[in-house]
Amino acid sequence: MTSSLFDLSGKVALITGGNSGIGLGFARGIAKQGGSIAIWARNAEKNLAAKADLEAAGAAKVITYQVDVSSEQAIVAGYEQLIADFGRVDCVFANSGRASRSRSVLTLDAEEWHDLLNVNLHGAFFTLREGAKQMVKRAEAGEPGGSLVYCGSLSMFHGIAGINNYAASKGGMGAVVRGMAAELGKYEIRCNSIAPGYIKTGIGTDGDMPKEMAERIAQVDAHFANKTPIHRVGKPEDFEGIGAYLCSDASSFHTGDTIVIDGGSLVYPSYAF
Repeated sequence: MTSSLFDLSGKVALITGGNSGIGLGFARGIAKQGGSIAIWARNAEKNLAAKADLEAAGAAKVITYQVDVSSEQAIVAGYEQLIADFGRVDCVFANSGRASRSRSVLTLDAEEWHDLLNVNLHGAFFTLREGAKQMVKRAEAGEPGGSLVYCGSLSMFHGIAGINNYAASKGGMGAVVRGMAAELGKYEIRCNSIAPGYIKTGIGTDGDMPKEMAERIAQVDAHFANKTPIHRVGKPEDFEGIGAYLCSDASSFHTGDTIVIDGGSLVYPSYAF
């Protein structure tokens, strides 16, 4: 019996922010192919639910941790515990991040600028850097390979008014990932970014939400669905396949890329009708 092209038996993946949304989508794809998963996220209740979800999907082993990815020290300690628990890490998804609270470059203050970058840029960099160290150590011991993945956004390509700190973090990490791909290829470590489009990650499904807000979110969903060549909003499930692919040996020659998962919205210009 031959194994699946995306067989992840024996592979260990770390997903930050992996207890919901796109991160859980990545994790679920890996679970369905038999991989083991470490989740770093701060909400204990969501971590517990994600663990049950991933075990039911077929994960070989799942451990969740409460790790603050805005702290370099917490990230380093998190890897020490991960390696103690799993013995290795084959794939890292730096997925944790937050939206900008800014709405104008004119009022974007220092506190908001730096607070977002601490998670979206610095936290992502340290997460991938520490993962790379583990993979290089293994390569030098005779087992090359590994996959580092950053979750960006279409702001890596588009100019979006007001959210300058968010766009800076995504574009900056895109450049970091390309540099890592150039440096780490000699260890057969590949490094890629994912750029999601408009993804429905659960907000707006709460039955207790005020009617006015629910209607507003429905309007936003309809707008994006209408403007996307594949006429629907994205879902976390749309990231299961790319998660499994990038974790698997099937992607062993794919590096330095920014992979767009957006239903075609990036290639569809605003003047099209």
